[in-house]
Amino acid sequence: MRPPAADSADAGFARDMSVHHQQAVEMSYIVRDLTDDEEVRRLAYDIAQTQANQRGMMLGWLDLWELPKVSADEPMEWMGMAGMGAGEDGALMPGMATDTEMDALRKLSGKAAEVRYLQLMYAHHVGGVHMAKGCVERCQVGVERRLAQGMVQAQESEMKLISDLLAKRGAKPRN
Repeated sequence: MRPPAADSADAGFARDMSVHHQQAVEMSYIVRDLTDDEEVRRLAYDIAQTQANQRGMMLGWLDLWELPKVSADEPMEWMGMAGMGAGEDGALMPGMATDTEMDALRKLSGKAAEVRYLQLMYAHHVGGVHMAKGCVERCQVGVERRLAQGMVQAQESEMKLISDLLAKRGAKPRN
């Protein structure tokens, strides 16, 4: 099988989801240091490890396909959604936290940090699930489509857990 083209859904998803995942890893490491709550720390650890590993796979595919890890195309263009993230305040794609939101998270601790992280991660997963479903529909490489479908299932499951953790804290997801 020939490698996908640089402007294909496969390459676009690998590039965009790598960026999206990197922020989830960063948020997870931030909250790990801001709370002693074992449930939130466990969730953050799981998200950081899973998404760092998936990111490595996607960047590895780009290397294998001899494609650039960055593109002049706008994020989400491969899904027909160019400009949806607008890049305002660092939020390059739907679901991504802004720089201001990331800075605010870093200044919190305890329950406040937990709630903010869980709300940001819920919104992050909404955007990630949408993007992964886009790959399931558009990507041509079977292993990538399977990874994307696994992301949909895992993140939808985590969204349920996040909702439960927020409810325990008297809060709700924000979209």
